[in-house]
Amino acid sequence: MIRSLLSGDMPRSKFLGAILLVILICLAFAPFLFPGVRTVDTAARICIFVVLVASYDLLLGYGGIVSFAHTMFFGIGAYGVALSSTHLGRGFDSLIIGAGIGAILAAALALVIGLFSLRVRAIFFAMITLAVASAVAVLVSQISSVTGGEDGLTFKIPRELGPAFKFGQDLFGGELLGVKLNGKLLTYYLIFGGSLILFLTLLRIVNSPFGRVLQAIRENDFRAEAIGYRVVIYRVTATCLSAAVAALAGSLYAIWLRYVGPDTTLSMEIMIDILLMVVIGGMGTIYGAVIGATLFVLAQNYLQNLMSGLSSMTEGLPILPELFSPDRWLLWLGVLFILSVYFFPTGVVGRLRGQR
Repeated sequence: MIRSLLSGDMPRSKFLGAILLVILICLAFAPFLFPGVRTVDTAARICIFVVLVASYDLLLGYGGIVSFAHTMFFGIGAYGVALSSTHLGRGFDSLIIGAGIGAILAAALALVIGLFSLRVRAIFFAMITLAVASAVAVLVSQISSVTGGEDGLTFKIPRELGPAFKFGQDLFGGELLGVKLNGKLLTYYLIFGGSLILFLTLLRIVNSPFGRVLQAIRENDFRAEAIGYRVVIYRVTATCLSAAVAALAGSLYAIWLRYVGPDTTLSMEIMIDILLMVVIGGMGTIYGAVIGATLFVLAQNYLQNLMSGLSSMTEGLPILPELFSPDRWLLWLGVLFILSVYFFPTGVVGRLRGQR
């Protein structure tokens, strides 16, 4: 059953399988294992970025397509939910309509970009996507009457997903293992369940005949075309699928934050983060998205705290307290990235699979 659920793509390494299982258990029971606003927020972000990174890996790792427009699709999905909730009300139907329209619009935009751009070589396509993404980010910032401009949009989600909604009063007295049974808990499991379904869908896609052809095109597009495959059609299809999944991930992100703005969904910094996560986890391995997103989001949220502790421990010693100052956390994040590339040139998953 597990093999079928994973589309036959097993971890192929006991150590990797153990790591993935631990991450799955921690995310599945995060509100109970790590109670606290910050830890649950970190777990939700990991779930969302796993899907976002996996959707980008479908393009880069499996299709060999370099794109800088992935945050644009992410933002389209987020703004779709925000606008539908603002204008249609705070019901579940608004969330579904907004997420669906966002995914369709993202796929349609990816289709237009792909048909006009994927016939050129990789670096030129990357520049075209960068230009389009920058133009969309500027447009969203300027049409403040619709998108809220730089301030973004704050919207209301269904009452059942709000912290004021209580359930389980009769069975558990409103608490389970010390955790309040409220709408925030339901929102987390909506994020977790949606992310898990999208991840398994991507796993199915890359292990289908379509995914095998994509890998053949990545290795040698001339040979793939010579044996009869329409390379452009396959690349455009992969771009559309990747864009739709990224938009759905953006919808989940908007539901979790109940806010959407250019800085949270459309910034170039998020695109760079996605690239780093793909490289750390391993390109061409959907499981790499799990490892890369988990390590990177944890580093973003807790590296400053770790450095603050190290700075306190080394107080009184020369240089070290300043070196470990929390203000220099980005420097150490860069150092950790360089070390990960040096010791894991094929990513963490590629290295673990190679040592099985």
